[in-house]
Amino acid sequence: MLHLLYMDYTKVIPLLNKAIECRATDIHLVVERPPVFRINGSLSASDLPPLKSEDIQNLLFDMMTEAQRKTFMEIQDIDLSYIGIKNFNFRVNGHFEKGRPAANIRILPTVIPTAEQLGLPAIVERLAHKRKGFIIICGSAGSGKTTTMNYMVDCINRARPFKIVMIEDPIEHVHESRKSLIIQREVGTNTRSFASALKHALRQDPDVVVVGEIRDAESISMALTTAETGHLVLTTLHAPDTVESINRILDVYPPGKQDQIRSQLAENLTAVIGQILIPLPGKEGRILATEVLVPTLSIRNIIRRGALLEIRGQMATADEGMYTFEQCLSQMIKTGIITKEYAKEFSKFPNYL
Repeated sequence: MLHLLYMDYTKVIPLLNKAIECRATDIHLVVERPPVFRINGSLSASDLPPLKSEDIQNLLFDMMTEAQRKTFMEIQDIDLSYIGIKNFNFRVNGHFEKGRPAANIRILPTVIPTAEQLGLPAIVERLAHKRKGFIIICGSAGSGKTTTMNYMVDCINRARPFKIVMIEDPIEHVHESRKSLIIQREVGTNTRSFASALKHALRQDPDVVVVGEIRDAESISMALTTAETGHLVLTTLHAPDTVESINRILDVYPPGKQDQIRSQLAENLTAVIGQILIPLPGKEGRILATEVLVPTLSIRNIIRRGALLEIRGQMATADEGMYTFEQCLSQMIKTGIITKEYAKEFSKFPNYL
């Protein structure tokens, strides 16, 4: 149980500060419950008083513009970004449950950690320096996909004179243009949809297009077309691993169109980076487990044929900087970071550990 002081619920800043002090990654607000923090991957209830409907509405309204307040009350769902505390941004999802307001607030440090601090493999920075292609970062919610994507954008921004067009829902990290010129567009505020923004991005002379998340057939098709026209496209996708990412993309389309999408993926896919954040047993903090798929000629042919089950075997034996989650977890076992028994909890194929 977290021990926090009572605070005035008419203002959100004290709540955000307390969550930051507790090193939380998320704040959950539900009526008749005290604020709940996610710390090291686990939920921990505070000893604050239970929230009323008006408390949550006041906290949310404190982070919204007048237009956003109106949208939230009409649609009863909203995603927005909030900047109110130095060195931190906040991604806010407001919604209703049982007819009453509720919210999740993701806490996002504004300082982008190094690859070493994040636990990213060296190949991620090399991939950021590609001139064209389609790069997907996949994982479950809260696995650090957006952090990795922003790290790659920062790598490009510091090293190359490129124009980077970012399309996000909402904007989670505000990038300052350095060697690159960065344009950040927020869905719902600066553009109607991901697909609409992607369509117009091609007329904005970009070198790199960053799509916060691909969710539907229209945005996936536009992202693939953007890669086909010689641009580098970075995006994230909710999928448990690299091979399932390809499956998820194909499943969005009706059977009659899947051949075309397989062909586009086979031609343009540059890499898929999979991520899992693993709580360290008996310690504070989490460690990142990754897998990397870099399509070889053989894997591109497998994608064209639709025999996706064959890809994992290629990943485990090929070079090109590829490896599976099981190989990553096995290395953690060897170095004593986690035990084999604990690693099995996070492995899809525990027999390969």
